Amino acid sequence: MSEVYTREEALARVTRLTHLRLTAFIEAEAIVPKQHETGPVFGPADLARLDLLCDLAELYDMQPDALAAMVAVIDRMHAARHDRRVLLDAIRAEPPEVRARIAAALQHRQKTNRTNTP
Repeated sequence: MSEVYTREEALARVTRLTHLRLTAFIEAEAIVPKQHETGPVFGPADLARLDLLCDLAELYDMQPDALAAMVAVIDRMHAARHDRRVLLDAIRAEPPEVRARIAAALQHRQKTNRTNTP
């Protein structure tokens, strides 16, 4: 199993994190720890997210619900970037004639979108 941290270990590692703040982040689903027989556990990515949540909460005085919405958008952006990389890798693996047809179709759609935009 990969490295996991208990609630207390997470609090010790993310120094600006308090019990109250952690509870609020969990209730707002800004962070969703995995459940273990001993209670919630956090992975290294969760600790990084908690640190980011503390930064945003302190810098912008954001409430947990707003933070949850913001990190959901960040998650979607990361997923979209990953999907884009996978798609580009798949296109690069195609023969030149297929890549040329895809490029032509994209250019056509860009021109069409530009002319249809008010």
